[in-house]
Amino acid sequence: MPVSSLTEIERRQSIISYCLLMNELGINQGMSGNISLRHGDGLLITPTSIPYDRLEPEDIVYLAADGTPTGRRPPSSEWRFHRDILHARKDVNAVIHAHPTYCAILAIMHRPIPPIHYMIAVAGGHDIRCAPYALFGSEELSRHAVEALEQRRACLLAHHGMISVGSSLEKAMWLAVEVETLARQYHGCLQIGEPPLLTIEQIQEVATKMAGYGQTE
Repeated sequence: MPVSSLTEIERRQSIISYCLLMNELGINQGMSGNISLRHGDGLLITPTSIPYDRLEPEDIVYLAADGTPTGRRPPSSEWRFHRDILHARKDVNAVIHAHPTYCAILAIMHRPIPPIHYMIAVAGGHDIRCAPYALFGSEELSRHAVEALEQRRACLLAHHGMISVGSSLEKAMWLAVEVETLARQYHGCLQIGEPPLLTIEQIQEVATKMAGYGQTE
């Protein structure tokens, strides 16, 4: 369902549902991930340090464009890059941040995911970049994340995790799973050696053919 057609309570509940799904799918652990959804001139975002199964719609925080929170809980410590990504990317309505195991392994090693598989194209380019390390919640991390997402829909964060974005939570979550799958495949290849790569032209050919397909944007 398009984000614009959801009521505020439905948006708040959908964030909770996708938080629970994120852990069910195994792409996140505990409360380490966070999710936001564009809402009016600001966004709705998960609060900090509350187990997902205890969240109620009223716990989801509204964050104004200037970063001012409204609600009974403080926002996620990563609110800054959620706000800045949504500000920079008018094509994006949803942001998912998680710590999937294989994405985190590559991020610890400062390895972007190269074009090992044609599905790399769903992230918007010929690779998935790894943003430089910066302290969680910092302005520096937000700048790195926004830069790594230029002309992309996903990135890794060094020594941290990953971000996926989409026009809806459904698409952002679908992409998060795909990126973790690619990370697992790349990790497996590296156990054998450096894998052969597809060319930028081959990835562009895939992107052209995929245009308009189900989950691609």
